[in-house]
Amino acid sequence: MPQSQAKNLSLIAAIDLGSNSFHMVVAKARNGEIRILERLGEKVQLAAGIDDARQLNEESMQRGLDCLKRFAQLINGMPLGAVRIVGTNALREARNRVEFIHRAEEILGHPVEVISGREEARLIYLGVSHTLADTPGKRLVADIGGGSTEFIIGQRFEPLLRESLQMGCVSFTQRYFKDGKITPARYAQAYTAARLEIMSIEHALHRLTWDEAIGSSGTIRAIGLALKAGGHGTGEVNAEGLAWLKRKLFKLGDTDKIDFEGIKPDRRAIFPAGLAILEAIFDALELQRMDHCEGALREGVLYDLLGRHHHEDVRERTLTSLMERYHVDLEQAARVERKALHAFDQVASDWELDDGIWRELLGWAAKVHEVGLDIAHYHYHKHGAYLIEHSDLAGFSRVDQQMLALLVRGHRRNIPKDKFAEFGDDGIKLIRLCVLLRFAILFHHIRGTQTMPEVTLYARGENLDVQFPEHWLEENQLTQADFGLEADWLTRVGIVLTVR
Repeated sequence: MPQSQAKNLSLIAAIDLGSNSFHMVVAKARNGEIRILERLGEKVQLAAGIDDARQLNEESMQRGLDCLKRFAQLINGMPLGAVRIVGTNALREARNRVEFIHRAEEILGHPVEVISGREEARLIYLGVSHTLADTPGKRLVADIGGGSTEFIIGQRFEPLLRESLQMGCVSFTQRYFKDGKITPARYAQAYTAARLEIMSIEHALHRLTWDEAIGSSGTIRAIGLALKAGGHGTGEVNAEGLAWLKRKLFKLGDTDKIDFEGIKPDRRAIFPAGLAILEAIFDALELQRMDHCEGALREGVLYDLLGRHHHEDVRERTLTSLMERYHVDLEQAARVERKALHAFDQVASDWELDDGIWRELLGWAAKVHEVGLDIAHYHYHKHGAYLIEHSDLAGFSRVDQQMLALLVRGHRRNIPKDKFAEFGDDGIKLIRLCVLLRFAILFHHIRGTQTMPEVTLYARGENLDVQFPEHWLEENQLTQADFGLEADWLTRVGIVLTVR
C-alpha cells in the first residue's frame, strides 16, 4: 500500500533501509522546522546477502528484521503517514524483496517503499541542503552507500542533476576484498571498476560545475577521520591524504589490521572498497577537497515528509512538469479530476477507500491519464502507462509509479485484471479506483462542450449504480451508449454497473 498522510503531525520518523546500514531518526516537527530527538543506526550489510541469482538470503534478511524489531519500539503508536520507510539499492536489486518487505511491514506497522536511485539522490540532497548553511553557490554531493553511489549537483535547495551508479562499499568488498586481503592489484581492480562506472556521468557533472564538494556517507566520514588521525587534515578529505591512506593500507595488507582512531571495527572490512571508490571520484572529477555532512538520506526523507503535509509536495510539481512535457489538455484533466474525486467521495466508505492515499492516487491518475496521446492516439493508454512507470518521477516510490501507471493503463478498453491482482489486497481497491477514473472520463467524453448534470453514485459490494437526472440519458444518447459499452467492459472484472 502506498504511503498515506497523517493529520496534525508533530512526531515524525524516517527509516533508511540501506545496503550497508539501517538508520532511523525520530524528530519533532514544528512550524516547518525539524528537531531531531533520536538517532539509531545498525550495520546490517543487506547487500552482502545477495547471491548471483539476486536472491537475498535468509541470514541477511534476519539481520535486517532483528534490527527493525529494535527500531519498532520507538515508532510504536505513531499514525500512518507519520513514518516513512525507504529501501535503497539492496532492495532494488533483490528479486525476492517482496518477502523481506512483507515481513518488515509486519514488524513496523508501516509501509516500506523501495525508491529509485535518482529518487534516493534527490532525498540525499534534500537532507544535505537542510543541514548545511544556505549559500548561493553550487554543490556537488557524493554519497557512497553499500550498493550504490549517488551524485547530485544542486544550488540551495534545488537539485540540478541527480545520478546513481551501481558501485558501493559492500558490493565492491564482496567482489574485490572478500577475504580481507588488501593488495595493490586488488585495489587497482576496484579503482578501475569505479572509474569505468563514473565515466558514464563524468561529462554531465563537469558541464554543470560546482563551487564545493560534499560527502554525506559514513564512508566519507570514516576516511576523513582516518586522515585526521594520520595528520592529514581536520576531518575533511583531501587528494594528498587519499594517496597516503592508500599506501598505508597496502602496508597493513589486511582489513583486520586497520586500527585508525575513530574507525569502528564493523567498518574495517568495507574500508578499502570505500577508499577505492572515493579515490576514483576524486580523480575523475579532479577534486582536491571534500567536506563531510551529517545530513543524508534519512534527514531528506524527514523534510520530504514534512513538505507533503505543508502543501509543498514535490509529487505535485513532478506531475505538473510531466503534463507540460507531454502537452496534456489541462482543462480536460482538471474536469476529469474534479468528477473522479466527486465520485470517490460518494462511494469511498462503501468501497473501503477511506484512507486518503487512495483519493490522492485517483487525482494523480486523472491529471496524467492522457500523457500517452503525445506519442500516438492508437493505444495511448498503454503509451501513457509506459511513460509513467519508466520515467524518473521525483517524490514517487516504485510502487507509487507502478500503481499510477496501472490506473492509466486501465482507464480505457480492457482492464488488465491479472496486473491488478499482482498488488494483492490492494488490487481490489485499485480496480475500484480504475472504475471511478473510467466513469469520470466517460462523463466528460465530450470535453467540456456541454454542461453536464449532477449525478449520484451508490456502491454496494461489486455493484456501482450511477443515477442521472430523469430523461437526461434519453436526450443524450452518446453518453448513454458510452455507459452501455462500459457496463460490458466492467463485467470482465466482476463489477456490475447500472446506469439510470
